[in-house]
Amino acid sequence: MDQITKAARLMIVSDLDHTMVDHHDPENMSLLRFNALWESNYRHDSLLVFSTGRSPTLYKQLRKEKPMLTPDITIMSVGTEITYGSSMLPDDGWVKILNQKWDRNVVIEETSKFPELTLQAETEQRPHKVSFYVDKTKAQVVMKELSSRLEKRGLDVKLIYSGGMDLDVLPQGAGKGQALSYLLNKLKTEGTLPVNTLACGDSGNDAELFSIPDVYGVMVSNAQEELLQWHAENAKGNPNIIHAKERCAAGIIEAIGHFNLGSNTSPRDVADFVECKLDHVNPGYEVVKFYLFYERWRRGEAANCETYIASLKASCDPTATFVFPTGVEKTLHECIYAMKGCYGDQKGKQFRVWVDRVLSTPTGSNTWLVKFDKWELSGDERCCCVTTAKINAKGSGGASDGYTWVSVQQKWLEGYEKKDTSIWLF
Repeated sequence: MDQITKAARLMIVSDLDHTMVDHHDPENMSLLRFNALWESNYRHDSLLVFSTGRSPTLYKQLRKEKPMLTPDITIMSVGTEITYGSSMLPDDGWVKILNQKWDRNVVIEETSKFPELTLQAETEQRPHKVSFYVDKTKAQVVMKELSSRLEKRGLDVKLIYSGGMDLDVLPQGAGKGQALSYLLNKLKTEGTLPVNTLACGDSGNDAELFSIPDVYGVMVSNAQEELLQWHAENAKGNPNIIHAKERCAAGIIEAIGHFNLGSNTSPRDVADFVECKLDHVNPGYEVVKFYLFYERWRRGEAANCETYIASLKASCDPTATFVFPTGVEKTLHECIYAMKGCYGDQKGKQFRVWVDRVLSTPTGSNTWLVKFDKWELSGDERCCCVTTAKINAKGSGGASDGYTWVSVQQKWLEGYEKKDTSIWLF
């Protein structure tokens, strides 16, 4: 969030499982399409918020399994935990609010009297969330009786049932909706209330997100019946909430276009970057475009022609250098020449490249220092380099004429080093 010193152009608040992340998409294409769109068009002036029912443990596990971006804000454990940045700094003010009329020990005591309830894994039990499994045929009866008992014990709690099996007991002030409302009020107090906010979800615990005033909402096409039923009963005539035609992250992209919140053309949907001309370009788009072409070249999906190689060379200063994570230094032209010999070497294989946390800082009138994480998935191996690039605007027309790469330097992200560095090209 540090780069956001004024109101964000767009804040996306998205659930993860079956919303941002499609567990039925083994290639993760809808997620990768969103990633490319966000890093190229929105990262520099917008906010990405993940709002998940997952605990921090399961959230971090998902990040290791899927090509997810790093959000600016993370809301976890069904709205009971709010953290900021990649370091996940907790919001102490939110904790104080949740402590009101909440006693976890009493919740444990009363719920133990219901044989229908099965405690979820220990990782899912949090300071302000106690989670169970319960059969959907018994859920309503159990929830009514449990709510009555906890109220008699002096607690003010909220029961959230989602996914046809998950029951969460939270403080009354908690939940995804309240967490978002708290966040918006905090940003408003700081004078940085987002221009537009888009909430995205698929299940019952996301319904609260769509109840916040002045927030756009998208229920992805694969939304569960419990959410669709809530919509039919509470928001059917609300034009600011739509049921997307597309699944998961593709539905989020669809909603950005539907509500005219900004560009909804992902660079992954652009067939030919050489022919593509944009009205608004930025260093983030240049970085995404470069590494997406690199992926397509290795996968044999781009045409093997000199036009593309010549275009790559033209985008690099003749003296531009590339410092590998190993410390070896070469010219960018040498790296491009080496890439020629790797055309299609990953064809038919699981090979994907994406960038995360793209942050460009002007260092002159036509010069930028761009920092980002470059991820590469090859089979079961997932590697990452923290990358710093110097990029200049071409010619006298500024960025509209394109960019020239001047230097690139990489170092391994700890824990994600590549075993065989002989074929690490960019």
